[in-house]
Amino acid sequence: MKQVHIVIANNSHLHHAQEICEVISGSAKVRGTGIAKRTPEYVQTKMNNGNAIIALSGDQFAGFCYIEVWGHEKYVAHSGLIVHPDFRNQGLAKKIKEFTFNYSLSKYPASKVFGITTGLAVMKINSDLGYKPVTFSELTDDPKFWAGCRTCTNYDILTSKDHKMCLCTGMLYDPNKKRKKKEKWYNKKVLKRLKNIKQTMLTTNKQLLLWKK
Repeated sequence: MKQVHIVIANNSHLHHAQEICEVISGSAKVRGTGIAKRTPEYVQTKMNNGNAIIALSGDQFAGFCYIEVWGHEKYVAHSGLIVHPDFRNQGLAKKIKEFTFNYSLSKYPASKVFGITTGLAVMKINSDLGYKPVTFSELTDDPKFWAGCRTCTNYDILTSKDHKMCLCTGMLYDPNKKRKKKEKWYNKKVLKRLKNIKQTMLTTNKQLLLWKK
């Protein structure tokens, strides 16, 4: 296995932005899930302001994640978590997520950390870090965050539900409400079943909306 180093990205990593966006987009297509579109310019902005994490093997891009700040630092979110196909199934996604999580807590110690995801693997990683599933109403109400969902294939579901529900699951870590170590809520089988039920319900709703149009 190639040695990989995880670091805070800077302007010396700008040339990786295009490949990062291509891998994110390609991964979403393979999974058949919706995803907010990222541009190389946006990724480069995150690198320049110290809010991006990159994993490298030499100068080869291995993985990536970035931090977004919302509501005047009341909330932060970790987005764009991706691992290059050559480095998958090695536990790298979890390492990048943990690095990003700890870095954001040190940089924004008073901020609540949240995310929305359809991936069970990401839910498991978040659960281990102390996130809990929450309704969308407990997440940021910053319109700029939700505007980022416009390029997602499921955006019409989100808007039809007044931004209260979608195929994604909302998850939140509140630094002022630290979880007890023994407290566990993650159950892959249950979450997969609930995800399938929600997907069936919301997809049916989406089809009805299209039919009415």
